[in-house]
Amino acid sequence: MKQTNNFSTYFIISLTFFLLGFLTSLSLADSTFLSVGKTQKTSVESEKNKQIEKTNVKKQLELSKYWEVYNILKSQYYDIGEVSEQELLDSSIKGLVKGFGDKHTEYLSTKETTSFEEHLQGDFEGIGAVVNKTDYGVVLEMIFEGSGAKEAGLQKGDIVTKANNIDIVDMDLTEAIEKIKGPAGTKVTLEIIREGKFEPFSVEVTRKKIDIPSVEHKKLDNNIGYIKINTFGEHTANDVVKSLVELKDTKGLIIDLRNNGGGYLESAGAILSNFIETGKVVVTTKVKGGVIDDQVKSANTGNKYTGKIVVLINENSASASEITAGALKEYDKAILVGKKSYGKGSVQIPHYFKDGSMVKFTVAKWFTPKDKNIDKEGIHPDIEVDFTEEDFEKKYDRQLEVAKKVLEIFKQKDAKQLSIDSYKEKFSNDK
Repeated sequence: MKQTNNFSTYFIISLTFFLLGFLTSLSLADSTFLSVGKTQKTSVESEKNKQIEKTNVKKQLELSKYWEVYNILKSQYYDIGEVSEQELLDSSIKGLVKGFGDKHTEYLSTKETTSFEEHLQGDFEGIGAVVNKTDYGVVLEMIFEGSGAKEAGLQKGDIVTKANNIDIVDMDLTEAIEKIKGPAGTKVTLEIIREGKFEPFSVEVTRKKIDIPSVEHKKLDNNIGYIKINTFGEHTANDVVKSLVELKDTKGLIIDLRNNGGGYLESAGAILSNFIETGKVVVTTKVKGGVIDDQVKSANTGNKYTGKIVVLINENSASASEITAGALKEYDKAILVGKKSYGKGSVQIPHYFKDGSMVKFTVAKWFTPKDKNIDKEGIHPDIEVDFTEEDFEKKYDRQLEVAKKVLEIFKQKDAKQLSIDSYKEKFSNDK
């Protein structure tokens, strides 16, 4: 199980005990107050115990209401159909977790947990698209080359409202993805809303095995190195080091974090250790009350990258991507190009159950080296670049082309702000 720090372990244990206490409060209450009655307590302690007893009684009543509703529906609902006990339990827990109003805190069933972990490892089966949740359904943010979605003619910006005639509009993202994805070779019929079309239409997509490497690299024109980080998984930091070795003779580096939804905080810290001076704080996590819980510092890698860097970000760059981009920006190691990032400044840890399900919940907020939390605000690029309709039609990556120009200026001017100003003066029409 991935953890961010020692606090994480403590918090998981204490939460587990709290839930057990809540679910078994009747039996625990009896044994607790019998033992209290056998000892001599002060009036203050006695009053305190009365308050505890009242709290436990209240919890008992709340739980009895839950079971009353459960039994009524099980016995009297018109058509209970094929709903299993496990499905009812999963739905109940999802409702409880959703009540906290935090979209990053969620309960995942056994099947959903497997999908979540597959995503971090970059190996899964499905239609081959990066998706996000909107009020109207699931929007396709990116279509992978060679995927079933690509072959079926799906496009970036398409919104999926149904999967095999099942409405997914009101589902959370994880649940909706489960309806869309499936084993390689199977088919799924999706109902699509597309801008410019007046009516929804259906598309049949053949699912495929999708293997997305956590890191890709190549050499671009003018001897520029390019590293694309797709996710922050367990092996991503090592893959970045390998890429840097392969690109050691290049002059300047572009790090592409677009459409990277994040991953493990530790992975971001390890990657930043290749670029930032040893001992410098790259990210700080704070718990309730703004108390500092942990500070991740740049480690001694023995070989720091000293060339000029441009980082690409967009509206789907989140979490660990923002930690990486934020630290490189604030230490003046890189110029950021693209669109404002997603804005996820919180830290979650998972608690796994014996059946393979889990609940991941927010335990802290993270802050940049300059003590800024970007939750719901995002990180603003130094140079904002948007795509045009013509760019999409011609498959022209305007953001990458701008990054190349910025990097060339950065190498010449050396100073970061001078390079930004020089680019804006020279290529203002590229935005």
